Formats: sequence, structure tokens, C-alpha cells
Amino acid sequence: MTLTEDLRQTPLTAFNIAHGGRMVSFAGYEMPVQFPDGVLKEHLHCRAAAGLFDVSHMGQVILRPKAGRVEDAALALERLVPVDILGLKPGRQRYGLFTAQDGGILDDLMIANRGDHLFLVVNAACKVEDIAHLCAHLSDDCEIEELTDRALIALQGPDAEAVLSVLAPEVADMRFMDVADVTLLGVSCIVARAGYTGEDGYEISVAASHAVALAEALLADMRVRPVGLGARDSLRLESGLCLYGHDIDAATTPAQGALEWAIQKVRRTGGARAGGFPGADIILPELETGAARRRVGLRPDGRAPIREGAVLFADESGGEPVGRVTSGGFGPSVNAPVAMGFVATDHSGTDTPLFAEVRGKRLAVFVSPLPFITQRYKRS
Repeated sequence: MTLTEDLRQTPLTAFNIAHGGRMVSFAGYEMPVQFPDGVLKEHLHCRAAAGLFDVSHMGQVILRPKAGRVEDAALALERLVPVDILGLKPGRQRYGLFTAQDGGILDDLMIANRGDHLFLVVNAACKVEDIAHLCAHLSDDCEIEELTDRALIALQGPDAEAVLSVLAPEVADMRFMDVADVTLLGVSCIVARAGYTGEDGYEISVAASHAVALAEALLADMRVRPVGLGARDSLRLESGLCLYGHDIDAATTPAQGALEWAIQKVRRTGGARAGGFPGADIILPELETGAARRRVGLRPDGRAPIREGAVLFADESGGEPVGRVTSGGFGPSVNAPVAMGFVATDHSGTDTPLFAEVRGKRLAVFVSPLPFITQRYKRS
């Protein structure tokens, strides 16, 4: 990709360049796709030790209830997401979805209860629209503030706890999806035990003015290497995690995206706060009866990766398409190609044989359970 002068920079852009990052255009930002180690080594290092990621392009947003009760902000946000926010305890976060009136997904996001307000992290490519969406629907109940003076750093991998504990021993007591105020190098940060790799780790919101010092301190640990967007993509694909705009989008309902787990019982049909969110009349029945298509894992039968956009067929020749690949590539941790895509529900069973059309040839693939690797979150 060609970099242009109008690309936005993160507080860590100069840091990324100084450490050899190969910079590309991504979601309007100048971001590192890889570092000198290369995508393969970066991926494997994150699985074996700890990887450092600049994810400062993501949107960080505060919803502060005007009435002063976080429960009011929770109920307000429930008008836009099919998620139990009211039941989210202080110091915990949850995955959520902005939905549209036709049942499609406008974006996916993380939602944290910070005690007196909610803290949201939204996708970079959608954050302008997301904030406008929040302002249009929640301004009567909440003050909506985008945090533009903060960086977001992800530290991911089995050594992440040991590395971050050097700076703040209390992070070892956090469990998956905990969120806490933690002082790092004398500066208060918002630390979540979560990430986008399938590994244990943390996401750290830090003042932009202190981002480089924190990143350098983490990278000074021999267990940590910088990781770019290339390995971030292969890590999340192996872990079966969706990339918005590829595996889920405005034309995808939660049931089609295999995201039923993200909608708690209290918001479903028969629940105490069922419905009340955009598209509920479409989304809730699909949770009960299923959808016509479904996101699945795909394992190519061979060494050739199957890339995004490949059309899927039930037969080796002829016939109508039954699906399409949405993400695909080589999985370094499983030493084999992996992919995700949508298929007609009657072709979505595990080990169902399919054929992906690649350069005029149909290559055998099999429907696979997700994730492709064992996720290693610290749940207790």
C-alpha cells in the first residue's frame, strides 16, 4: 500500500518506525504490518512468549450517565446492543455488538463497567460512525466522550503476566475480562486482561504522552518482541475471532456470525429485558430457529492457503455456490492453512467436505470447529 500524507498517526508511530516497522495504510492510520522478525516469527513468538502490539488506532469512548448512576448508562446502551450491560459488574468487561434495524451488525466492541461510567473500545474503521450512533441515540442520558489523547497497547502471550508484573505485581491477580486502574511507571492506566490473539494477555490504555516510555519499558524485557498487523491477523484467525468488515458486517446477523454466545439469556426471548435493541424482531427468532447461513472454520485439504473471497461449492464440479471464504491464510501455530467463511447451514456440520474455487480449480476443504488452537485465557 502507498502511504499518503493524510494518514493519521498513533502516539507510537515513531516508536514503530524506530523499531523497524514496515508501515502501511490501515483504517486511515499509518500502522506497522510487520517488524524485522517477519510475520511468521512474530506470530510464533507471541504464542511462545509475549508480543507487543500498537492498537492505538482503536476508538476509546466513555459513556458517563448524566443522572450519576452507571445503571442508567447500562440501560441506555442496552437500547443499541443485544447484551446484558446492566448485569455487568464493576471491574468487568464484555464483548458486544451494535445492531441495525434489519438485524445486521454495525460493529463489534468491548464494554467495561468502570464503576461510575462505561468504557468502550470500538474498531478503528467504524469509530466515527459508532460515536455518531451513540450521540444520536444516547445523548439524552449520557455524556459521550471520545478519548483522543490516549494510546492502546496490547501485551499478548504466555509470558505477558510475568512481564507486566515486573511493573505492577497486582496484574497477576486479574482474570480474563477484568478491568482495573493500574499504575505503570508512575502513570495511571486502564488495564484489561483480554486481547485478540487467543492468548493470555492485557490491553493497556495509557496517556499518549507516556505511551512510548511504557512501550520501551515492556520491550526492554527479553521475553517481548514487537508484533505487527500481519501476525495479529493470523493469530486472531487461528483463534476463530472475527474481523469486522470481513467475517461479520452490516449484512451479517449474530446467528449467522455464530455469535449467539454474546447475547445473554436476559436479553433473549423470555428474558427479563428481552429485545429492545435494533433488529430484535429478526435477531431473536434466529437465535431460536437458526439462520440460513453460518460462519464456520475451514481446513483446506493440503498446504495451499484459501484466501478471502474464494467461493465454496458442495461438489468438485458444477453446482451452485454454497458459501464464501471471509478470512484465510497459513496458520503458523498449527502448521497448516486455516480459514473462516459462511456456508449454507445444511453444509455447516463439522467435517462436511466442500470445495473452494481458486484460480479456476476447486480445492478440497473441510468444515472445522473453531478455534483452531486452544485459547489460553486466565479464567481463574
